[in-house]
Amino acid sequence: MNIKKGIALFLALVLALTTVCAWAETMEASDKEAIEYALNLKNNADQEWTYSVSADAWTLSIVSAVMNPVIAEKEGVSVCVPGAYVTGVDTDGDGTADVTKDNYSESVKGSLVIDYDATVTSTNGQIYTASTAPVILNTGAAGYGSSTNTTASATYAAEGYINVACGNRGKQDSYTDADGNTVYTGDAPSCLVDQKAAARFVKYNISLGNLPGSTEYWVSTGGSGGGAHAAMFAATSNNPDFYDYQIAVGAVGVYRNADGSYSTTVTIDGEEIELSDGAWGCVAYSAITSLYEADMAMAFEYTLNTDYSFNTDFQKALAEVLSQEYMDYINSQNLTVEEVKVGFDLDGDGELNSVVALTIEYDTEKYADTNGYGGTYLDLYLAEFIENLQWYVDSLDYADGWTWFDADGIALSDEAVAAMTAQEKAAAFIEGRYAKSSSAGMGMGGPGGGHFFGGGPGGTPPDGGMGGPGGPPPDGGMGGGPGGKSFSGFPGQSDASDGAESASTPDGEMPSGEAFADVKETAGTEGSGDEMEVGTPDAGTTQSATSTANSQNYASYAEMLAAYQADIAEIEAGDAYGKNIVNLYNPLNYIGAEGTKKPAWTRIVCGATEGDIAMFNSLNLEIAWLNNGTDAVIEWQWDGGHVPSEVLGNSLALYVDQMYGKHVAGAVTIEKPAAEKQTTNGTSESASGADLSSWVSVDENCVVAFMLSDAMRYRTKGASKTTPAFDVIDYGQEDYVFGSANQDARHWSVWVLKALEESQETLETRFN
Repeated sequence: MNIKKGIALFLALVLALTTVCAWAETMEASDKEAIEYALNLKNNADQEWTYSVSADAWTLSIVSAVMNPVIAEKEGVSVCVPGAYVTGVDTDGDGTADVTKDNYSESVKGSLVIDYDATVTSTNGQIYTASTAPVILNTGAAGYGSSTNTTASATYAAEGYINVACGNRGKQDSYTDADGNTVYTGDAPSCLVDQKAAARFVKYNISLGNLPGSTEYWVSTGGSGGGAHAAMFAATSNNPDFYDYQIAVGAVGVYRNADGSYSTTVTIDGEEIELSDGAWGCVAYSAITSLYEADMAMAFEYTLNTDYSFNTDFQKALAEVLSQEYMDYINSQNLTVEEVKVGFDLDGDGELNSVVALTIEYDTEKYADTNGYGGTYLDLYLAEFIENLQWYVDSLDYADGWTWFDADGIALSDEAVAAMTAQEKAAAFIEGRYAKSSSAGMGMGGPGGGHFFGGGPGGTPPDGGMGGPGGPPPDGGMGGGPGGKSFSGFPGQSDASDGAESASTPDGEMPSGEAFADVKETAGTEGSGDEMEVGTPDAGTTQSATSTANSQNYASYAEMLAAYQADIAEIEAGDAYGKNIVNLYNPLNYIGAEGTKKPAWTRIVCGATEGDIAMFNSLNLEIAWLNNGTDAVIEWQWDGGHVPSEVLGNSLALYVDQMYGKHVAGAVTIEKPAAEKQTTNGTSESASGADLSSWVSVDENCVVAFMLSDAMRYRTKGASKTTPAFDVIDYGQEDYVFGSANQDARHWSVWVLKALEESQETLETRFN
């Protein structure tokens, strides 16, 4: 009897559990069905399309990207599609186009009718269809802040691309709950989550046939904080760490199952189709990431310049400690790189067949000109720097509208400009005998096709001289074997620079310091809804954008240390999902991680004189992506400040078309169009280029050479922002960790805290 009762009880329990599970699954299925119905554009009676005759493009009105937006005006999406892919708009639901571009008069509600047989040939010669067209996702989040919903621009319509603009919540956002309380909702990873949700929405509607475009060939792009998110979007593709946040706002194509696992499919015509939130490629301009290592990396970069004058003794001492931490951190990563992938002969054997361990060494005698630091990691860094100047010199025939001058400062005749050889043009550039046209460096092709600061002559040379040579060029034999990229100037070579103070800023150069702080950051454009503010509404600003010494906000070292410890402890305790929000925003945690889809290619473009992020950060991303099989490049634009424009014949569209030709079977191989040499000199009255000849040498073959110490002076003296990232202000001018529901988390770097705790005896004596 007891056995029978036990069996009966067991069966009843199984039945009860089955019923509960079935109920839970039904609830999940019901949620899935509701979300997929609501976010199917076909069911959105308010979707509205406008047509641009000049661009031949249709643009969707802003619609919600999620089922349950927290802040509706910052969680929407808009799409612009080339007119060639669209027959017209179906206004009555019968599947035929009632409004076409021929009879269009005003915005019209209805669904697109797509022509999948149509093709568009881009301006570079790549061929796309409505089902193969790349989709450009513009990541806003300037300063890691809010982006209000904006309509997508027709920037890429002529290229055959689909253009997507989305809003996102950011660090300064709050809302009023049902009880009338103000609730802060800007925590990381909300910016990235909203971008992922927008991607899912568009991919879902492409799969349904509501929008043209590829669900695979997605390219994320943005500048500054948007560049960071473009890189993170690519680095974190499909990683489940972000699913709970997407589920919370009702994103399509990501659901929690009854057993706690996740489902990432949508149901279309009775079939379950996998939906991705990932990227195929990425073009990130001045990507302010990874923040996890940003303080150390920036401190290290400034410390490498023996002549840099820190704002305070405390700041200098902290930078020295952080530099040692960065060396230990890099050496603990066991980094390696294949020479063939980076194209540099790092071990000097004349071949590109080695795998080189990347380390930092400390020897005050061997590397006296860089404050004791050298090693293979810095060899790679220098090689990248030299290659980028070499590219610039090699691309001068693409210069348009520049004014060239002779050695006496007299503008050349049109005939003389037309007759300039490559060597003559290279020498004139190195000696600063030029002035750029007013539009130079401000062309289309940056994030969202917008215009950005930068494109000026670049930073002042390390010795600050704007005139004559000032001294002999550094001695450096050309390295590199057959097929390798040549470079010279390994750490330890002599330093020809005199370290004088910088001269006045050349015309066209990035504003710096307080002047730059007044410039609102609008990287990511799209008409952009980006809002760059520091801090949260409740807690106020965390620090001034022009501050140089956050430590001055504290009465004592002990008070500062306690504040830091409390903030770090709160972050490490985890958010509502048990996540450390700093770790979520470290792309290096996700490149190569299990559950993450790798992008096919990435490109990060930084201004070589910008002070917003150390060049080591993009170098580390390149190394990680290359080692994970991604086709990754970094470009440190020699004359560029923060969020540089594309220059000298480069553009986002050209790169996307080239990557499409390289990575898609059957696609056209795209070559960069040949330069049209300048034949008419510009109209500037005097040269404004930076004279680099005292520390950069160029030989008869137009090959440039300089040393690490020179590069570091160029980096720090020409930087577009003067606030270094290591005076307790976590990464420079904005606080990028968004805090709790009630207040900002001012401090978040475990490395700065480690320095403050372990070097307290040294640092406290220099405090304020």
